[in-house]
Amino acid sequence: MTIPWLTILAILPAVGAVVLIFTGAKAAKQLALVVSLLTFAFALVIAGQFTIGGGMQLVEQVPWIKPLGAYYALGLAGLGLTLVLLVVIITPVVIIASWRDFDPSPEPVVGLSSTGAPTIAPKYDARVFFALVLAVQSCALFLFLATDVFLFYVFFEVILVPMYFLIGGFGPGPRRTYAAAKFLIFGLLGGFVMLASVIGLYVQSAKAGEPSYLLSTLSQLDIATGTGRWLFVGFMFAFAIKAPLVPLHTWLPDAAEESTAGSATMMVGVMDKIGTFGMIRFCLGLFPEASQWATPVVLVLATISILYGAILAIGSRDIMRFIAYTSISHFGFIVLGIFAFTSQSLTGSTLYMLNHGMSTAALFVMAGYLIKRRGSRDINAYGGVDQVAPVLAGLLLFAGLSTLSLPGLSSFVSEFMVLAGTFGRHPAYAVISTLAIVLAALYILIMYQRTMTGPVAPEVRERVTEIDGRERLAMAPLVLLILVLGFFPKPMLSIIEPATQATMQHVGVTDPQPRVSAEGGR
Repeated sequence: MTIPWLTILAILPAVGAVVLIFTGAKAAKQLALVVSLLTFAFALVIAGQFTIGGGMQLVEQVPWIKPLGAYYALGLAGLGLTLVLLVVIITPVVIIASWRDFDPSPEPVVGLSSTGAPTIAPKYDARVFFALVLAVQSCALFLFLATDVFLFYVFFEVILVPMYFLIGGFGPGPRRTYAAAKFLIFGLLGGFVMLASVIGLYVQSAKAGEPSYLLSTLSQLDIATGTGRWLFVGFMFAFAIKAPLVPLHTWLPDAAEESTAGSATMMVGVMDKIGTFGMIRFCLGLFPEASQWATPVVLVLATISILYGAILAIGSRDIMRFIAYTSISHFGFIVLGIFAFTSQSLTGSTLYMLNHGMSTAALFVMAGYLIKRRGSRDINAYGGVDQVAPVLAGLLLFAGLSTLSLPGLSSFVSEFMVLAGTFGRHPAYAVISTLAIVLAALYILIMYQRTMTGPVAPEVRERVTEIDGRERLAMAPLVLLILVLGFFPKPMLSIIEPATQATMQHVGVTDPQPRVSAEGGR
C-alpha cells in the first residue's frame, strides 16, 4: 500500500493527545474536538473503501521484532470496522458532553455519592482529561485493527494506563484511588495470564517451523487439543475480565461509580468491547476446538451475568453503579450470542456491541448532566425533574428505553437476534435469559420514576436546569443512530454477516436445522 490508511487513523488521536499536553488549558477542548472529528472523518473515508465480503482489507504488514516473529500488522474486517465506527462516534460525544465538567463551579457541591460523601476536585486540569480520552481512543483503534497477537497484547496492556488516570485523576468520589487501583489490578492480572498464552503461541509457531504472531499464520497451526485448551483459557480469562463476565466483573461497578460520566463512557462504551471482540477474533479464531469445549461453562456464566446484572441494577441507588450493572447484564447477552454458535446469534452479538456502546453512552451522558446539576449520584435524591427540565427527562427516558431494547430502537434488533439464534441451539439458556427483558423494563422504569416523576424535590427546583444547546448536540448523533439502526439495521448487518459466516466456517459449525414436527411436514 502507498498510503497507510489504518496507521494514520489509529495514530491521529495519539498525536492529538501529545499536542494537547503542550497546549493551553483553554484551547485543549477545542483541539481535542477537532482531532476527534478529524479521526471520525478519516474513518468514514476508510469505511467508504471497504468492500463488503472482501475479508481482511487495507492490510499493513511490516516486520517488527524478527526473533519473536512479531509484525506491525493492521487490517480491517467486518468485525473491526463495526467497532472502529463505534469508537470514532463515541469519542467526540464524550468530548462535547464533558466540555464544562472541569470549569470552576460557582459554589461547592456536596452529597455527590449515594452515601453523601463530598465532591473531590480533579488532580489534573481539563487538558490532561481530553488528552487521556484521545489516548484511550488511539489504543482502542489499534486493538480493533491489530492482526498480530503480540501487537494486540501490547495495546491490551497500554490502554490500562490512560484509563487508570481517567478514573483515579478525575473521579469525583472519595474512593477514586481505590477504584482505579482495583481496575488496574484486575486488568494486569488478566494481561499476566494472557501473556502465558501469548508465549505459548510463540512456542507452537516455532515448533511448526518459524515463529510468527500473525493471525493468518497462527489460525492455520495444528495445535494439540490439550495445549489449545490451555492457551484458550489464558486468552478467555483476560477477555472475561475486560468484558466483564461474572465472577470477574467486580471491578466495573466500583470503577463506574468513581468515574466522571465521560470516563465511564470511554471505559464501558469503548474499552470493555475489547473483551468480546477478543473472544471472537482470538478465542474462536485461534482455538475453535477449545471454544466449543468451553461452551457449556461460558453459556452458564453468560446467563448468570445476564440475570445477576439486571437484579443488582434494580437495587442500585447510585446511578453510575446502576448503569454499570445494566452493562454487566448486556455483556452477558453478547457473550451468550458468541458462544451459542449460530450465525444469527453471532451477528446479533457483533451488532449488540455497537448498539450497547451507543445506548450506554447516552445513559452515561444523561446521568452526567443530572449529577452536574444536582450534585448527587443518589437516585433517591431526585424527583420531579420532568417538571423543571422536560427535555432532559425525555432524553433520559429515550436512553433508558434504548437500554431495555424497546422495539424500534437499535438494541432491540441485536438482542432479538441473540435470543432467537441461541434458541435454535440452546433453548433453555435462551428462555432463562429472556427473563432479563422483564427485569430490564423494571430497572429502567424504577430509575426513571424515582428521578424524573413525582413531586419536585426542593434541591431539584433550586439546582436542576434544562440542558443547553451544547448538551443536546452531544446527544444528537446517538439519538439519530439509535433510531435509524432500529428501523434500518441493514447497512451494519451487511458489513457484519460476511465476517460472521467466515468465523462460523473457521470454527467448523453450522446453523442447526429447523425443527419441524411430523404433522407440520405433511
